[in-house]
Parts: sequence; C-alpha cells; structure tokens
Amino acid sequence: MSHDMSHDTPKGRQIYEGKAKVLFEGPEPGTLIQYFKDDTTAFNAEKHEIMAGKGVLNLRISEYIFSRLEASGVPTHFIETLSPREQLVRQAEIIPLEVVMRNVAAGSLVKRLGLNEGETLPRPLVEFYYKDDALGDPLISEDHIAVFGWCSADELAEIVTLARKINDCMVEIFEKVGIRLVDFKLEFGRVADDMGQKIILADEISPDSCRLWDIESNEKMDKDRFRQNLGGMVDAYQQVAERLGLASDIKDN
Repeated sequence: MSHDMSHDTPKGRQIYEGKAKVLFEGPEPGTLIQYFKDDTTAFNAEKHEIMAGKGVLNLRISEYIFSRLEASGVPTHFIETLSPREQLVRQAEIIPLEVVMRNVAAGSLVKRLGLNEGETLPRPLVEFYYKDDALGDPLISEDHIAVFGWCSADELAEIVTLARKINDCMVEIFEKVGIRLVDFKLEFGRVADDMGQKIILADEISPDSCRLWDIESNEKMDKDRFRQNLGGMVDAYQQVAERLGLASDIKDN
C-alpha cells in the first residue's frame, strides 16, 4: 500500500479504501472503523501527496463538528473516537450523492456561472453531484436523482432539510471563531431503525471537505491551499483545530 498505515492499523477486514480514508469491519455488526489517512488528493486524485499529520487533524475537527451536530438534533454515523486516526461509526448504505452547500461563490460555481470569487450568494445554495470518481462526480439535478432512483423523494426532502440545518449550525460554529464557511460537501446514508429506514450524515466534515476563509483576511484555511499550491496546508488545518478549541498538542500515537 502506498500510504501511511504501517502503525495502528485496525485489525478487522478492509471493506473500502477511499482517497483520504479506509473503512474496516467494526467490532460489532452494523459498525465500521473509519481510518483517516494523510493522503491528500486534488483534481480527482491527479495530484496526490502525503501530508504528515493531516489525518489526525481531520479526525479531530470532524469529531468535534459531528458531536456539535448530534447535539443539535442531526443524526450522524459517528459513535466514538478509538485512536487519533480511528473512529467507530455506524455502517450505513451510502446514497450515491455528494450534497454541496454553498454560502459564498468559489470553486466550480465561479467557473460555471462566471461569478466573482467571494461573492455572498443571495441565500445558501444546495447542489447535487453524482458520486462516481470515474465520471468526475458530475453535477446533477433533482430530476436525475428521481429518474435513476438514487433516493426517494421523501429521502431527498430529508437530505435537503438536514443539509440546510447543518449549514446553519456550521456557519455559527465557524463565525464564532473568525472563520467564514464558504461551502462544504456532505454525504448521507440509510440505516435501519424502528420505523424502517432513516437518513444519517456519514463520511467526514473537515478542511478537506469545506472551504474555510479567515473572516478578516480571507486567507484560505482548507484544501485549496493544496489545490492552488499555496503551501502551509497542514498548518492551516492546525489553526482551524486550535480556533475551535481543540488541543494544540495533537499527536499521532
């Protein structure tokens, strides 16, 4: 394997390896261990580097945000943190959508619609992308989702409601520490419950999956530092963690 899993690798069977995480069988049925790698990719993995310490920071930031969201009534897959790189999570049937919430024009939205980067949108925008690396995760409409049956109309309504609630909660979390939440990506899954199935938030929320700018300087504190060769990406992630009040002595042990 090409990445940094020589130590503290979970013992269970590997289920799936993504660009930034690996999923292993969990200790109980219906659970998984989500392992955060230091691999950093951009442009659908055309650009790839190992950034020492990134996985540990992403886990800490994601754990904090997921815990805050749970406390606000958003159901998530997060159960507990097992080590600096491992989380115990609920196994969900992942819906093949990337749900992007945008508050400020940046990234592909600027390119597609000719907007100015940094322009505040009239209201938060929800976009859907089909989750398929081979196709480059293309932008899709609600009707694509309905026609191809990727989720039901009720599930999609629930996903949009949750995405907007998550956005409101996260805007507040970051604003309080001087960070502007520009946009971010979410993934959702289905889990069985007493009523049949319910939708929960899955994956991670970290500077890998969000655009975060310093409110005063507009300095980028997210993966755009890697995409745009700005340098200092892990330092920026560390600063996000510290501003959120997470320990500055994060060690990989």
